[in-house]
Amino acid sequence: MDQAEKLRNMIKSQNEATPRQARVITVTSGKGGVGKSSVAINIAMQFRKQGKSVIIFDADFGLANIEVMFGAIPKYNLADMIFRGKGFKDIIVEGPEGIGFISGGSGINGLGNMNREQVQYLVYKLKELETLADIIIIDTGAGISDSVLEFVASSGEVLLVTTPEPTSITDAYALLKALNARSSFDKELCTIKVVANRVANHEEGKNLYNKLEVVVSKFLNIQLKYLGSIPLDMNMSKAVMQQKPIAIAYPNSLGSKNIENIANALLENKEAEEVRKNGLARAVANMIKNSIVKKKQ
Repeated sequence: MDQAEKLRNMIKSQNEATPRQARVITVTSGKGGVGKSSVAINIAMQFRKQGKSVIIFDADFGLANIEVMFGAIPKYNLADMIFRGKGFKDIIVEGPEGIGFISGGSGINGLGNMNREQVQYLVYKLKELETLADIIIIDTGAGISDSVLEFVASSGEVLLVTTPEPTSITDAYALLKALNARSSFDKELCTIKVVANRVANHEEGKNLYNKLEVVVSKFLNIQLKYLGSIPLDMNMSKAVMQQKPIAIAYPNSLGSKNIENIANALLENKEAEEVRKNGLARAVANMIKNSIVKKKQ
């Protein structure tokens, strides 16, 4: 039995041993600069207003978007838990309104070199994390890297953030095309919801979605859903500069109100209970498995 096969068995046994409780929502985009992390943070803020406990996992490895926007510098990250024996109480940082967040950190690049015990510990701890909150939001990196695609493929609920810029739309399609070609992606078990960001009005947001949906449905046979739009609001940029969520800095702004509507639509969505897979633990474990396989090739 090779190492990859041992890992598959390990993941299976951990999944059977620890029932998931958290709802896992993965926020992604085809390109950077579309406001993906800001959307993730502000949706989390609206969830907190509804009394939900929320943890954001910053999976944009090597960068630090979430902590910069929160104005907080974590002392430890996920790599410290894996390689240096830290626990969740050490690596979860409390952000505004009690939102927890975990920094992936650049040390995540060493996942492919983990030994069996380290892998087992990581999978176990991530399953444990999924019992600590009502909702876990995974903020992926932008683009179509292996880590981004694995997180998206392993999630039952995905928010795809795009803007009216032609490059944003084409890159969103490129991400979906790459995802569709991935063996770990099951389109029947994954709901992809589009958020149109920085639009002039709701009509432009819906038109953006319709353009993307037509080509995705025709060429990829992936079903998309329209979640809503967020207008181009200068208050959003001001909030980012102030390192505060817009829900705190400008709670009555148009952008904040539209994000509130999106969050409410997510909370009212009963089908989310049926599309859950193995979220965070499965995604990271599959990344390690793929790293092992590639090293052998």
